[in-house]
Amino acid sequence: MTALRTPASTPRTPDRDWWRDAVVYQVYPRSFADSDADGLGDVAGITSRMPYLAALGVDAVWLSPFFPSPLADGGYDVADYRAVDPRLGTLEDLDVMIRAAHEHDVKVIVDVVPNHTSSAHAWFQAALAAAPGSPERARYVFRDGAGDSGELPPSDWVSNFGGSAWTRVPDGQWYLHLFAPEQPDLDWTNPDVRADFEDTLRFWSDRGVDGFRVDVAHGLAKDLSTPYRPSNEQALPLDGSDPLYDRDEVHEIFAGWRHVLDEYDPPRAAVAEAWAPAPRRVLYARPTELGQAFNFDLLEAPFDPAAFRTVIERNLAMSEESGASSTWVLSNHDVVRHASRYGLPEGTDTDAWLLTDGTAPALDRAAGLRRARAASLLLFALPGSTYVYQGEELGLHEAAAIPRDLLQDPKWIRSGHTVKGRDGCRVPIPWSTSGPSFGFGAVAPFLPQPADFGACSVEAEESDPTSTLALYRTAFAARRELQHGETLTWLEAPAEVVAFARHDGWRSVTNFGVDPVPLPDGEVVVASGPLGDGVLPGETTVWLR
Repeated sequence: MTALRTPASTPRTPDRDWWRDAVVYQVYPRSFADSDADGLGDVAGITSRMPYLAALGVDAVWLSPFFPSPLADGGYDVADYRAVDPRLGTLEDLDVMIRAAHEHDVKVIVDVVPNHTSSAHAWFQAALAAAPGSPERARYVFRDGAGDSGELPPSDWVSNFGGSAWTRVPDGQWYLHLFAPEQPDLDWTNPDVRADFEDTLRFWSDRGVDGFRVDVAHGLAKDLSTPYRPSNEQALPLDGSDPLYDRDEVHEIFAGWRHVLDEYDPPRAAVAEAWAPAPRRVLYARPTELGQAFNFDLLEAPFDPAAFRTVIERNLAMSEESGASSTWVLSNHDVVRHASRYGLPEGTDTDAWLLTDGTAPALDRAAGLRRARAASLLLFALPGSTYVYQGEELGLHEAAAIPRDLLQDPKWIRSGHTVKGRDGCRVPIPWSTSGPSFGFGAVAPFLPQPADFGACSVEAEESDPTSTLALYRTAFAARRELQHGETLTWLEAPAEVVAFARHDGWRSVTNFGVDPVPLPDGEVVVASGPLGDGVLPGETTVWLR
């Protein structure tokens, strides 16, 4: 029997199941708070804002990668998994941040990136220096090329960022990268790879980290037998037969991770970013594996009552099947912010919209924010855990007009300048109404902020009882009091209304339509917008008890 391990820093209220109904706040470290006036967010900046996060009412903070990285992909190209990027601080700074979080009863989740390393990682540099067939190359996916002299890629697989998923090295071999060329894929059949990542989980758990978010969890296992078969990530089969994604073999890897995570008391939590068909996503969330998997279905759904109800019903059923709780998310670091998505005509191609700098089709900012507030309040009432992306509590819209010469997302280059990418949701958030970076730091930030950001800053919204910040604070406080159990009961309602009851009869009612509907009886706990006299206005959610 494995002895339980004691981490260096533990929260004041340890709980084995805290993750089942947690409010988790995603921090993109480079865009959150800059403490040293270099234009880049850092670990000390996160620590300085921990009282804000505690006052907001979140249960955990999820840190997107803060590891040393050349930043070919916003930090998701990791050069060292057990260190802090010197531009963001030191390991000691991170220890201070973890202690500060735990002193505020906030858990800490770290992003791990196991599908690929940075091309600057010591392992990959050793692989480049070694000969074909060497142990160093065996940690990655190196193959000979096709064609008469190996001049063609080994297969026609395409990178997620555009172009071939293979890059040739000077000695003629090719290496696989499902993302940027600076992100070579690891070979998870290699025992060195498996052992090293298990050591990484222990390294951070020993420092007090409470859980892990697992990037591209569905991509680790690959069928590299020849002839290579085509892959289609956008329409994965239900039998795990795609050569690159959501293969059955991946679950053996995560079963091994679960043994490591269970060495701790309480066990470390984990959530998979697994873009897999809904019936198979539950496999990652089994108690014998990671325990939870992201549900992106509402993030992809239109602002529509039937769509929301269908997604909720399906995911609650899947959660019951897996033994996990569901996760709910509307925005993150990879998508256009939902306040903007909901303000665009349904079916808008957001990549095309970004290329117009957000001018066509026209964004209805007021409607987008109104719908975002209603959808968010509905989300917070659901059983399970909810994930909030930094700045959505301020009602931020997408920063769509970043000049082309300042874009940093590799999608912009790899797509031949046809996809602007994700920089618009990664712009540093505003803390004050004025200044060179609206309180983010003392100098202009690494990505430019919209000129009107001050109006939706923390300072501007702090004392406004009608602000989105006030709504989130009120909702999270009420949620902590009311949230019990993992079931709901659907209530009869008009077609444009989604209504359900939770434990002890508290109810969430959302009017997706534009016309008012009668307001049900009960004490109003919180509402996403002003209520009429006896009516629930359109595009508004209310909690009642």
